[in-house]
Amino acid sequence: MVLLNLDDPNLVVAFWKPYDCLTAFTDRDGRSTLADYIDIPDVYAAGRLDRDSEGLLLLTRGKALRGALMDPRLAHPRRYLVQVEGVPTSEALDSLSRGVDLKDGRTRPAQAELLETAPDLPPRPVPIRVRKSIPDSWVRLTLTEGKNRQVRRMTAAVGFPTLRLVRDSIGSISLNGLAPGQWRVLTTDQRDGLTKALKRPGGASRSGSGRSRSRRR
Repeated sequence: MVLLNLDDPNLVVAFWKPYDCLTAFTDRDGRSTLADYIDIPDVYAAGRLDRDSEGLLLLTRGKALRGALMDPRLAHPRRYLVQVEGVPTSEALDSLSRGVDLKDGRTRPAQAELLETAPDLPPRPVPIRVRKSIPDSWVRLTLTEGKNRQVRRMTAAVGFPTLRLVRDSIGSISLNGLAPGQWRVLTTDQRDGLTKALKRPGGASRSGSGRSRSRRR
């Protein structure tokens, strides 16, 4: 049995934020918050996910790591599984890969891949909007920045609105072993690996941008 040191001043927690949960510990309107799932004192979210988005959220006590994870200059990869309305064309995937012009500027190059089959995810408590006349599909999208509602705005800009959004990894840390509403404490090796990656000059490598596509059956 592994004993968790929840008093560690550099504690890092990986949490699968469920749909309809705010990235905050309090809410004056009584909506679901992190406090409904995480009972650990003095941890703070390193970044955010919108209320209608799901997936990996990192929380930590370490101010330096939290600052690095939220520093746009470090450009660490964040990977998303995105269910979209329609089936993106090769032109749309190329646009996502090269960068999309949004009101607050052009996005950085990304990785965009049309998935052949739907990812193995638990059903969302509130089903997505379904239109019988329009199919849906899944895209794996890896970004190195975090503009406000960026994924949703990017897919809408190329003509394929987002229906469901799940972040499944941040750098080397993934959702593996978690279910919605569950959390785990990172091991020392995982935490050190994440910290070391963020200290590389220029942050995570940007050279991996590009587009790969598999045919949808």
